[in-house]
Amino acid sequence: MLEQAQRVLKDIFGYDSFRGRQGAIIERVASGGDALVLMPTGGGKSLCFQVPALLRDGLAVVVSPLIALMDDQVATLEELGVAAAALNSTLSAEQQRDLAARIKRGEVKMLYLAPERLVQPRMLAFLQSLEIALFAIDEAHCVSQWGHDFRREYLQLGQLAELFPNVPRIALTATADKRTREEIVDRLHLQNAERFLSSFDRPNIFYRIVPKEQPRKQLLAFLAERRSDAGIVYCLSRKKVEEVAAFLSEQGFPALPYHAGLPNDLRAYHQKRFLNEEGLIMVATVAFGMGIDKPNVRFVAHLDLPKSLEAYYQETGRGGRDGLPADAWMAYGLQDVVMLKQLLQNSEGDERHKRLEQHKLDAMLSLCEETRCRRQTLLAYFDEDMPEPCGHCDNCVDGVQTWDATEPARQALSAIFRTGQRYGVGHLVDVLLGKDNEKVRSFGHQHLSVYGVGKALSESEWRSLYRQLVARGLADVDHEGYGGLRLNDSCRPLLKGEVTLELRRDLKPQVTAKTASKSPASQLVRGEEREQWEALRALRRKLAEEHGVPPYVIFPDSTLLEMLRSQPTSLAEMARVSGVGARKLERYGDAFLEVLGGAAEAPKPVADVRHELITLARAGMTPLQIAGQLRCSEKNVYTMLAEAIGKQQLSLEQALDLPEELMGEVQDAFLDGEGELPSVAEVAELFAGRVPEGVLYCVRAALQSEFEM
Repeated sequence: MLEQAQRVLKDIFGYDSFRGRQGAIIERVASGGDALVLMPTGGGKSLCFQVPALLRDGLAVVVSPLIALMDDQVATLEELGVAAAALNSTLSAEQQRDLAARIKRGEVKMLYLAPERLVQPRMLAFLQSLEIALFAIDEAHCVSQWGHDFRREYLQLGQLAELFPNVPRIALTATADKRTREEIVDRLHLQNAERFLSSFDRPNIFYRIVPKEQPRKQLLAFLAERRSDAGIVYCLSRKKVEEVAAFLSEQGFPALPYHAGLPNDLRAYHQKRFLNEEGLIMVATVAFGMGIDKPNVRFVAHLDLPKSLEAYYQETGRGGRDGLPADAWMAYGLQDVVMLKQLLQNSEGDERHKRLEQHKLDAMLSLCEETRCRRQTLLAYFDEDMPEPCGHCDNCVDGVQTWDATEPARQALSAIFRTGQRYGVGHLVDVLLGKDNEKVRSFGHQHLSVYGVGKALSESEWRSLYRQLVARGLADVDHEGYGGLRLNDSCRPLLKGEVTLELRRDLKPQVTAKTASKSPASQLVRGEEREQWEALRALRRKLAEEHGVPPYVIFPDSTLLEMLRSQPTSLAEMARVSGVGARKLERYGDAFLEVLGGAAEAPKPVADVRHELITLARAGMTPLQIAGQLRCSEKNVYTMLAEAIGKQQLSLEQALDLPEELMGEVQDAFLDGEGELPSVAEVAELFAGRVPEGVLYCVRAALQSEFEM
């Protein structure tokens, strides 16, 4: 069985050998046994059910929670020559009937379904009339009511054990602590399943957490070495998402917002662009992520503190799914802690739930203030022991300075007590530094014994100290919603002089920015390789557009990088590159060999940039893609597009690929008034963060040209 599996792996998927426990999992399921698979994101979970599906007779049914994830995997399988389909709400009634007929004729090997559709009696009856190879339940942690990805319909999937007693079932997840694993087994009736628990470790991810000083400036410093990389920036609020996306766009980084408050069609449009374009940054709330299968996300940045280590692990795990280096970067400050604690206290959960969430937040804070290896701390939370420091996180690489903060901590706690346990950090620091301002005088705090006793430390050092006191549970945030600090019983031994306190000394932001650029992810392609690397990416992009799939479906970055380094000169040598299976070798091998050999036609000098732009727009390229092709800014592209539209050399539809509803909304905004069309500046505020300003110039130019006809 394993020999057959390895042939399928090489011939179809283009890989020479299985990774980790993939071989054992595939053998178990292909032989008819059930399996529970816990494997980190990027560990190759999909192969664990796709290979057995190709070895067994009948239809393989894959339960997947999101349409985007289904479509992505179906496109990938079809490129490999595997007959796959997704049955979801995007299909018309006629298309669904056609698909059912194809399934009955045995023309479909893998069928992707949402749990809501699978558990419908009619669908279950239809499947019972067929030969079923296996059931794969992806993202199985959605069955857990403790998780933030809970989907009620997953609870009904247990009936598959009774309705299809002889069909193997495999449940897979990347995020499941011990309690969640037991829930999966219980609710999905997998008591006889063999458990395959892989390490939670993602060794290709470099973890860095910095104190939040000037977060936008810090983010720009982090992104400076990553201009052509795709990444995700997570923020806590919708408003912040839109502001940060607009800010990054202004700074020359192509960025799109994504949150639950945006219209569905705009969210889908932004997600599609993120999947299909190179070097795009998605600024998002946690609404974005599950089901994003893009393997070449080179960084995940957090501008706000996640609520738990589970959330942090899951969100950072969206980087580096291809196994190449990726960065997990976060800026965190006391205000994050204050906000999350207030949200927790004001939530609707019962006291037991709030206590559990508080423990999770405390574990997240511990990771941020950790002086030892970050990876050891993260893995320990998931009950996994890493004997030695990883050598691949900021604490391991930079080292951590600590200092005896016993006396300053007592002064800080005393300031909380003597001011009445009701003020925020800003005022407490003013008192300790002896500042003479209206607020201090109005409360008479200049007469306190702690007034001015803290001049030996700077304002930023005091803020760091208070942040760490809260993180260690020595001071609490006022839950009434004002953000003031109060003492916790656990601070008594410190105040009484019974214990000492060592705290980490924060590095200066400029040092942090310098070291952040040294991560392997930012140095993935060497300078002398850059030209050929971009040529390979350009060919991949062209083929992806021709086939209507995301570029990574043609070849992931890891395959392109191996081509770049191994420099194959024949189809036989190209076949040895990991990820080049028989179907892709036949389809694309020659084209990539031409680029590697320098035989591909070099890009022609653009004598007439405007003529080239019009040609590219008519061919269906987006403004961002045109900017990359012409090596100019996206802003310049929009300016030229608007000019071409105004001269009626291009239609609005050729220049812009906007959802119909959104396009109508933009046009209505210009047509609402009477007389002359308003300027772009007058309507720009209505669409801030939703569409690039250049889109507005194009729409206005189109309307103006109609008026002048």
